[in-house]
Amino acid sequence: MSKRPPGKLRIIGGEHRSRLVEFDAASGVRPTPDRVRQTAFDWLAPLIEGARCLDLFAGSGAMGLEAVSRGAAHTTFVETGSRQNVLIKAALLNLKIPHARCDVSPMDALYFLTQTWHRYNVVFLDPPFGSGLLERALEELPKVLAPLNRIYLEWPAGAAPALPAGCEWLREKQAGKVCFGLATYHVEKS
Repeated sequence: MSKRPPGKLRIIGGEHRSRLVEFDAASGVRPTPDRVRQTAFDWLAPLIEGARCLDLFAGSGAMGLEAVSRGAAHTTFVETGSRQNVLIKAALLNLKIPHARCDVSPMDALYFLTQTWHRYNVVFLDPPFGSGLLERALEELPKVLAPLNRIYLEWPAGAAPALPAGCEWLREKQAGKVCFGLATYHVEKS
Protein backbone atom coordinates (compact mmCIF):
# COMPACT_ATOMS: atom_id res chain seq x y z
CA MET A 1 0.00 0.00 0.00
CA SER A 2 1.44 3.38 -0.98
CA LYS A 3 1.90 6.14 1.54
CA ARG A 4 -0.41 9.13 1.24
CA PRO A 5 1.20 12.33 -0.10
CA PRO A 6 2.06 14.96 2.55
CA GLY A 7 -0.70 17.48 3.13
CA LYS A 8 -3.46 15.03 2.15
CA LEU A 9 -5.98 13.26 4.34
CA ARG A 10 -8.40 10.52 3.40
CA ILE A 11 -12.08 10.45 4.24
CA ILE A 12 -12.56 6.96 5.63
CA GLY A 13 -16.31 6.37 5.55
CA GLY A 14 -19.65 7.31 4.11
CA GLU A 15 -20.57 8.89 0.79
CA HIS A 16 -17.08 10.32 0.14
CA ARG A 17 -15.10 7.31 1.39
CA SER A 18 -11.51 7.10 0.08
CA ARG A 19 -11.52 10.66 -1.28
CA LEU A 20 -8.37 12.66 -0.55
CA VAL A 21 -8.56 16.27 0.60
CA GLU A 22 -5.75 18.76 1.08
CA PHE A 23 -4.72 20.36 4.38
CA ASP A 24 -1.98 22.83 5.30
CA ALA A 25 0.74 20.53 6.65
CA ALA A 26 3.21 23.43 6.96
CA SER A 27 1.00 25.15 9.56
CA GLY A 28 1.48 22.38 12.12
CA VAL A 29 -2.14 21.21 11.81
CA ARG A 30 -2.35 17.55 12.84
CA PRO A 31 -5.39 15.81 11.36
CA THR A 32 -6.93 13.12 13.53
CA PRO A 33 -5.35 9.82 12.35
CA ASP A 34 -7.49 7.41 10.31
CA ARG A 35 -7.69 4.71 12.99
CA VAL A 36 -8.69 7.25 15.66
CA ARG A 37 -11.33 8.75 13.34
CA GLN A 38 -12.67 5.26 12.61
CA THR A 39 -13.06 4.50 16.32
CA ALA A 40 -14.64 7.89 17.03
CA PHE A 41 -17.18 7.48 14.24
CA ASP A 42 -17.93 3.90 15.31
CA TRP A 43 -18.82 5.38 18.71
CA LEU A 44 -20.89 8.14 17.08
CA ALA A 45 -22.63 5.93 14.48
CA PRO A 46 -26.06 5.88 16.16
CA LEU A 47 -26.15 9.69 16.36
CA ILE A 48 -24.26 11.08 13.35
CA GLU A 49 -26.81 10.63 10.55
CA GLY A 50 -29.09 13.67 10.53
CA ALA A 51 -27.12 15.39 13.31
CA ARG A 52 -26.06 19.03 13.50
CA CYS A 53 -22.28 18.95 14.03
CA LEU A 54 -19.70 21.53 15.09
CA ASP A 55 -16.02 21.09 14.20
CA LEU A 56 -14.55 23.63 16.64
CA PHE A 57 -10.82 24.35 16.11
CA ALA A 58 -11.37 22.64 12.72
CA GLY A 59 -7.75 22.73 11.51
CA SER A 60 -7.74 20.30 8.58
CA GLY A 61 -11.50 19.82 8.84
CA ALA A 62 -11.01 16.03 9.02
CA MET A 63 -13.67 15.38 11.66
CA GLY A 64 -16.28 17.68 10.12
CA LEU A 65 -15.69 16.34 6.60
CA GLU A 66 -16.03 12.81 7.93
CA ALA A 67 -19.32 13.78 9.64
CA VAL A 68 -20.72 15.25 6.41
CA SER A 69 -19.63 12.16 4.47
CA ARG A 70 -21.42 9.95 7.00
CA GLY A 71 -24.74 11.77 6.75
CA ALA A 72 -24.70 14.68 9.19
CA ALA A 73 -27.51 17.07 8.27
CA HIS A 74 -25.29 20.11 8.80
CA THR A 75 -21.70 20.75 9.87
CA THR A 76 -20.16 24.05 10.95
CA PHE A 77 -16.37 24.39 10.71
CA VAL A 78 -14.81 27.02 13.02
CA GLU A 79 -11.16 27.88 12.41
CA THR A 80 -9.02 31.02 12.75
CA GLY A 81 -6.37 30.01 10.19
CA SER A 82 -7.11 31.64 6.84
CA ARG A 83 -5.21 29.01 4.83
CA GLN A 84 -7.04 26.21 6.66
CA ASN A 85 -10.40 27.87 5.92
CA VAL A 86 -9.56 28.18 2.21
CA LEU A 87 -8.65 24.48 2.09
CA ILE A 88 -11.78 23.38 3.98
CA LYS A 89 -13.94 25.41 1.57
CA ALA A 90 -12.06 23.90 -1.40
CA ALA A 91 -12.64 20.38 -0.02
CA LEU A 92 -16.37 21.05 0.40
CA LEU A 93 -16.52 22.35 -3.17
CA ASN A 94 -14.53 19.42 -4.60
CA LEU A 95 -16.78 16.96 -2.76
CA LYS A 96 -19.84 18.84 -4.11
CA ILE A 97 -21.31 19.23 -0.64
CA PRO A 98 -24.25 21.67 -0.82
CA HIS A 99 -23.97 24.96 1.10
CA ALA A 100 -27.15 24.01 2.94
CA ARG A 101 -25.22 21.20 4.66
CA CYS A 102 -22.19 23.13 5.84
CA ASP A 103 -20.66 26.48 6.64
CA VAL A 104 -17.17 27.69 7.48
CA SER A 105 -16.80 30.35 10.19
CA PRO A 106 -13.38 32.04 10.13
CA MET A 107 -13.30 33.17 13.74
CA ASP A 108 -12.01 32.43 17.21
CA ALA A 109 -13.67 29.27 18.52
CA LEU A 110 -14.41 30.65 22.00
CA TYR A 111 -15.94 33.79 20.50
CA PHE A 112 -18.05 31.63 18.17
CA LEU A 113 -19.51 29.81 21.20
CA THR A 114 -20.76 33.13 22.58
CA GLN A 115 -22.32 34.22 19.27
CA THR A 116 -24.08 31.22 17.72
CA TRP A 117 -27.74 30.49 18.33
CA HIS A 118 -27.56 26.96 16.88
CA ARG A 119 -27.75 23.87 19.06
CA TYR A 120 -25.44 21.00 18.14
CA ASN A 121 -25.79 17.24 18.61
CA VAL A 122 -22.10 16.47 18.00
CA VAL A 123 -19.12 18.70 18.78
CA PHE A 124 -15.52 17.88 17.84
CA LEU A 125 -12.96 19.48 20.19
CA ASP A 126 -9.34 19.13 19.18
CA PRO A 127 -7.59 22.47 19.84
CA PRO A 128 -3.81 22.89 19.69
CA PHE A 129 -2.27 20.76 22.44
CA GLY A 130 -1.07 22.68 25.48
CA SER A 131 -3.10 25.80 24.65
CA GLY A 132 -5.60 25.53 27.53
CA LEU A 133 -8.39 25.95 24.98
CA LEU A 134 -9.92 22.51 25.54
CA GLU A 135 -10.95 23.24 29.12
CA ARG A 136 -12.15 26.76 28.25
CA ALA A 137 -14.27 25.45 25.37
CA LEU A 138 -15.79 22.75 27.60
CA GLU A 139 -16.97 25.46 30.03
CA GLU A 140 -18.74 27.35 27.21
CA LEU A 141 -20.29 24.35 25.46
CA PRO A 142 -23.57 23.86 27.37
CA LYS A 143 -25.17 26.92 25.74
CA VAL A 144 -24.68 25.47 22.22
CA LEU A 145 -25.59 21.82 22.87
CA ALA A 146 -28.81 20.04 22.00
CA PRO A 147 -30.27 17.87 24.79
CA LEU A 148 -29.04 14.74 22.97
CA ASN A 149 -25.34 15.47 22.49
CA ARG A 150 -21.91 13.93 22.19
CA ILE A 151 -18.58 15.71 22.52
CA TYR A 152 -15.48 14.22 20.93
CA LEU A 153 -12.25 15.35 22.63
CA GLU A 154 -8.59 14.80 21.77
CA TRP A 155 -5.61 15.52 24.04
CA PRO A 156 -1.97 14.50 24.49
CA ALA A 157 -1.34 11.37 26.57
CA GLY A 158 -0.89 12.22 30.24
CA ALA A 159 -2.86 15.48 30.04
CA ALA A 160 -6.51 14.40 30.35
CA PRO A 161 -8.88 17.35 30.64
CA ALA A 162 -10.99 17.77 33.76
CA LEU A 163 -14.63 17.68 32.77
CA PRO A 164 -16.83 20.43 34.23
CA ALA A 165 -19.91 19.70 36.34
CA GLY A 166 -22.74 18.26 34.27
CA CYS A 167 -20.35 16.62 31.80
CA GLU A 168 -19.41 12.94 31.94
CA TRP A 169 -17.17 10.53 30.06
CA LEU A 170 -18.82 7.86 27.94
CA ARG A 171 -15.68 6.37 26.34
CA GLU A 172 -11.91 6.95 26.41
CA LYS A 173 -9.03 5.43 24.47
CA GLN A 174 -5.34 5.98 23.72
CA ALA A 175 -3.58 5.66 20.35
CA GLY A 176 0.15 6.22 20.73
CA LYS A 177 0.79 9.68 22.18
CA VAL A 178 -2.81 10.83 21.65
CA CYS A 179 -5.81 10.17 23.85
CA PHE A 180 -9.38 10.69 22.76
CA GLY A 181 -12.78 10.28 24.25
CA LEU A 182 -16.49 10.82 24.02
CA ALA A 183 -18.41 12.77 26.63
CA THR A 184 -21.90 14.18 27.06
CA TYR A 185 -23.35 17.17 28.84
CA HIS A 186 -26.64 16.84 30.65
CA VAL A 187 -28.51 19.76 29.08
CA GLU A 188 -31.98 20.93 30.07
CA LYS A 189 -34.53 21.05 27.26
CA SER A 190 -35.57 24.64 26.61
